[in-house]
Amino acid sequence: MLNFIIRRTLYSVLILLGVVLLTFALFNVAAGDPAAAVLGKNARPEEVDSLRRELGADLPLFYGRYCKTEALPSWKAGEALQPGVSISEPDGIKGPYLVVTPQFELPEYACRTVRSGQTGYTEFTLDGEPFRTPVTGLEEITFYRIQESPWNSQFLRAVKEIVSFTPEFPYLRILDFGKTITTREPISTILLRGVWPSLCLMLPIFLGELVIGLALALVAAAFKDTLIDRALVLVSVAGMSVSYLVVIIFAQWFLGYYYDLFPVWGFEGIAYLCLPVLVGILCGIGGNVRFYRTVFVNELRREYLRTAAAKGLSPFRVYGKHLLRNAAIQIITRASAALPFLFTGSLLLESFFGIPGLGFAGVDALYNSDLQLLKALVITSAILFVVMNLLADLAYAWADPRIRLE
Repeated sequence: MLNFIIRRTLYSVLILLGVVLLTFALFNVAAGDPAAAVLGKNARPEEVDSLRRELGADLPLFYGRYCKTEALPSWKAGEALQPGVSISEPDGIKGPYLVVTPQFELPEYACRTVRSGQTGYTEFTLDGEPFRTPVTGLEEITFYRIQESPWNSQFLRAVKEIVSFTPEFPYLRILDFGKTITTREPISTILLRGVWPSLCLMLPIFLGELVIGLALALVAAAFKDTLIDRALVLVSVAGMSVSYLVVIIFAQWFLGYYYDLFPVWGFEGIAYLCLPVLVGILCGIGGNVRFYRTVFVNELRREYLRTAAAKGLSPFRVYGKHLLRNAAIQIITRASAALPFLFTGSLLLESFFGIPGLGFAGVDALYNSDLQLLKALVITSAILFVVMNLLADLAYAWADPRIRLE
């Protein structure tokens, strides 16, 4: 058992690294420059450079000593030079070369020059012998900031946001994504603040879908091919066909505004959770009934159930004990896929009912183009899915002794 846990944990770590790499590619490569997206086109280069350095967007992607900088923008031939940089052409040299004034002669900066075309010659004397050397013209200057370690990259920073070591107790820092781009609030504070409302909303939905779905599926399987079974299947398919958004709008108007039975906005007490929980259960129960009914019908064909019934066991023991226990693998698999949403919440429910959970925070981050908060939510959700899958594998052995883990 211990070997299995260690092996599965190592597999989970590899999966997390793949998730980090994929998320890194989406947010750091495909999404473009986050500083330019937040500050806009009219921002000063110093502001862009400062935000880029804070977010680590100026670092090399994986390896390198040179970081991009907006403090000294690139120069091309024909453009005006920024203060502190000049092009001179002293006597004897026909091609221009770069001169940087003392205010920019800093150890942390370097420049790359691009030259093109032969523009002239420089003549000089060495040990009494005349020499003539061709000179090319200066076409472009690109400035970089030099960093000490070439391994300090954007990808390493993304890994350190998940886990890193610190010199102070507890010597480990987990899920430290820094601050949001828009409000400058610590992201860890937002995550901790949003977990409780999401749990209060999603835990009753999860338990309601699971218990009611299992009960109705057992009834449908017990009365297979009867009017009760067909009615339950018909209602389940109809519930799966109706859009989540339609149910939300109808419930808010019909039960909230028209009959005034429930409040429709806010998070100030249990009454504010009744309507969104009801909507969540109604929208999710149809899929559960269909799935569990299929599982139970397949199990009903097994010999052990016929043997249990032939021994005179009551239907409650046949279905409630033997059938459920042998179908536990499929139940755990489906339930484990829904468990991460207990913490991350529901985007639609939290947005339409004004519940300040993690789903609401995700919509707000998307609206404000806060890529740092979005990345934190995506990685947190991925970690929860990996952890729940690991726990589900361990639960398989508890539910079914036939599974040998070693």
